Amino acid sequence: MLQQVNGHSSGSDAQGRESLREDLQEFLGGEVPLHQLDDLTKVNPVTLETVLRCLQARYTADTFYTNAGCTLVALNPFKHVPQLYSPELMREYHAAPQPQKLKPHIFTVGEQTYRNVRSLIEPVNQSIVVSGESGAGKTWTSRCLMKFYAVVAASPTSWESHKIAERIEQRILNSNPVMEAFGNACTLRNNNSSRFGKFIQLQLNRDHQMTGAAIQTYLLEKTRVACQDSTERNFHIFYQICKGASSDERLQWHLPEGAAFSWLPNPERTLEEDCFEVTREAMLHLGVDAPTQNNIFQALAGLLHLGNIRFAGAGDEAQPCRPMDDGAVRTSALLLRLPEDPLLETLRIRTIRAGRQQQVFRKPCSQAECDTRRDCLAKLVYARLPGMRLHPARPWFSSPRLLPALAPQVLPFLAGLLDVYGFESFPHNSLEQLCINYANEKLQQHFVAHYLRAQQEEYAVEGLEWSFVNYQDNQTCLDLIEGSPISICSLINEECRLNRPSSAAQLQTRIESALAGSPCLGHNKLSPEPSFVVLHYAGSVRYHTAGLVEKNKDPVPPELTRLLQQSQDPLLKVLFPADPEEKSQAEPSGQSRAPVLTVVSKFKASLEQLLQVLQATTPHYIRCIKPNSQGRAQALHREEVLNQLEACGLVETIHISAAGFPIRVSHRTFVERYASLRRLHPRAPPDPHSPSPDEGHSEGSPHAEQATLRALLQDILHTLPALEAAAPAAPAGATPAPVHCGRTKVFMTDATLELLERGRAQALEQCARCIQAGWRRHRRREQERRRRAAVCIQAAIRSWLTRKHIQRLHTAATVIKRAWRQWGIRMAFLASKELDGVEEKHSSQAPRSPSSFPLPLAQTKLLRAVTHLWPLGLVLANAAVGVHGFPRKLVVFACLQLPVGSPSGYTVQAQTAQERAGIMSIRALPQGSIKFHCRKSPLRYADICPELPPNSATGFNQILLERHKLGHV
Repeated sequence: MLQQVNGHSSGSDAQGRESLREDLQEFLGGEVPLHQLDDLTKVNPVTLETVLRCLQARYTADTFYTNAGCTLVALNPFKHVPQLYSPELMREYHAAPQPQKLKPHIFTVGEQTYRNVRSLIEPVNQSIVVSGESGAGKTWTSRCLMKFYAVVAASPTSWESHKIAERIEQRILNSNPVMEAFGNACTLRNNNSSRFGKFIQLQLNRDHQMTGAAIQTYLLEKTRVACQDSTERNFHIFYQICKGASSDERLQWHLPEGAAFSWLPNPERTLEEDCFEVTREAMLHLGVDAPTQNNIFQALAGLLHLGNIRFAGAGDEAQPCRPMDDGAVRTSALLLRLPEDPLLETLRIRTIRAGRQQQVFRKPCSQAECDTRRDCLAKLVYARLPGMRLHPARPWFSSPRLLPALAPQVLPFLAGLLDVYGFESFPHNSLEQLCINYANEKLQQHFVAHYLRAQQEEYAVEGLEWSFVNYQDNQTCLDLIEGSPISICSLINEECRLNRPSSAAQLQTRIESALAGSPCLGHNKLSPEPSFVVLHYAGSVRYHTAGLVEKNKDPVPPELTRLLQQSQDPLLKVLFPADPEEKSQAEPSGQSRAPVLTVVSKFKASLEQLLQVLQATTPHYIRCIKPNSQGRAQALHREEVLNQLEACGLVETIHISAAGFPIRVSHRTFVERYASLRRLHPRAPPDPHSPSPDEGHSEGSPHAEQATLRALLQDILHTLPALEAAAPAAPAGATPAPVHCGRTKVFMTDATLELLERGRAQALEQCARCIQAGWRRHRRREQERRRRAAVCIQAAIRSWLTRKHIQRLHTAATVIKRAWRQWGIRMAFLASKELDGVEEKHSSQAPRSPSSFPLPLAQTKLLRAVTHLWPLGLVLANAAVGVHGFPRKLVVFACLQLPVGSPSGYTVQAQTAQERAGIMSIRALPQGSIKFHCRKSPLRYADICPELPPNSATGFNQILLERHKLGHV
């Protein structure tokens, strides 16, 4: 209950805010903890307060990235977080099947664009727009994205491609230190604020390999070279050469220790970006050799000394101003290698051409004009230095020898990365802040047109039931800045074309009177200085009109260009080449003089060109949020973050993303990709009596084709309930997947797309299984057929080999039998011949004794059989039983191959007792007696002699015949 104090409720506002927080805490108490919500669309309810609480909870838990529908919100941690941008984490997001399932990260956006460059559905170029106010972390985000692309896109297959990818990767990574050294500076809100915009284009081929890169810069803040706020600093490169130069280089560049320069404020502050060696090494890798670097740094030192030139006003207007320090003029001329007298004369005297004959007049400049010409000379030299012109001069980081060979295979697939200066509002805002905020307005309008407005309008055109969300459209502010026919830019350009002295108060009056009806033009009558207020989408900014027209003209006197063409420095000779045609051509008269392009016109043209590139791509957005303006870690100021959330339209984005359909696919593409889902759940056959969908339309007409596509679409969409039921984690009674079929497109959410992809994978798996089963069946049949054929062939071969083997055996047996028979016949013939010879001698020479009588037929046959194998006959003759009498003796004679004479010529002596043991000796009576001894041997009836006597009987056994003299018998 509130207490009344002096009629007022004390602390009503504070207690109201506290009660709201308590209600929200009670409402969200039973939900998932806020720091675990990866997507702000899951916050309930979606308000600025709940979104802020979720971001604060995640920021406290060191979780700095959160999805907001199609946008990634990045909070600047203001501290080094280990392993948050490591190469291992980059490869993890690159190798993940579904990177969106991982924690939100800038690598998720990078991987999504990298994969969408060659999408399976509609391959289109991609772009990433990194936006946010100064100090929100845009430069760091862009640097990490470039490193991510350099790591994941450098995976070539050949060694030659590997060298190209490595060179491109190294140059992309080395371009950051160079561009930040020459284009970034320390401002009130950011120690490393980008004072220019850059659009990085990465070119990929069919294999997703990086083949080239280009960097285009926009609106370098050249005025910072000669004009800095007392609390800010100049570009980083000036502090790097003053702090990192060696003693010899200091002596060469005339930069002694502790030297003071007017264009070098706050030199005592030391930043992480003041690393001279890193810049030098990066320039060396980009192709800037050491002599060229020395010339660049010498020119920069000359610009510092040029800033120390001060002029004192002359009492007489006909006399030029005199320099207050001749040493600064001499040193500057020495470092820039310019003649000292022409340098001083060009700064103090201007040349005027007038009349039809273009007569030349020389007029001394006032003190302010001398300072302006000095500053213009410094800006002209700095803008052309290779530090900022290195990339436009050599746009594609690729080998000039190898890239043309790859050009026929390279497709124009680009992944663009836009890093522009953030929204700025300082105590004193001039033309630079107007252009910067104008660029942010255009990018915000591109976001609104692309995502918010185009999405809702597309829903209405396609016939979807959609409740429109009120969003903050900044088209009115853009009309105020760039509209036609009258706008702030047109009025400023008109003042420049009038070629008359323009006062700041007069310009303010013209703007306020001509644009009084614009709701985005504010008034600040209490301001002591002439100014006007513009109500930007991110807040109101007051711009001072003093010096606005002069900055927009950005005049470059021709005398300054001719002076720089006289320089003997090799670098300045290249940057300012002498044009021989320039002297011969007369300057045109005022009537035919071409309109001079102002700074605003140039910036507007480059911005339109950039937006045309972005409109030809599929954009992805990263909103960088600055937690606090002091740059302290773990500190989130609610008011500052709320202002940024309101300015970038994040709540409207979350509303539309939560209720919308980010996936849009044409009917034909949808049917071609998901037609395989009809295999999972085939539709029932149509009723033959029902009319066909294309009835009434001629075949091949657009209506018939559209009706056929719609019928196929309905068949595919009817499979969604079955797919949801078959999902692994589908809860009971789950709501159907949101998908709508428009007139020409199918609208669905990420969850529906994932469901369809899962079903498509199952259908493809079934098809693959059918193909594999058919192939295996075909292969098994072929194997069985080949096996049977092999068995038949093997059986035939084995049968043939067996027959051949048997035939060879039969042939061999026949040969053996024939040879055996021939041998037997021959032996029988020889035995019968010998036997016939013995019988003839015996019958013719010896008278027939009484005991000699013709043998019976049986004994004759036995004798012939025995003589066939005479060793066997020898055995039989010596056997105890067998043939007796004359046959026995005849067998002995035949076996011993003795000459058969008269039986009386030989006497066979055998002892009765030894008769059974065999023949002991045979004696020849007339010639003496010859005694045969049979010695014992391993055989029964024979003996072996080591030396064969000349008269010996051989056979199966060898019998030694000892011849003895008659005297020994």
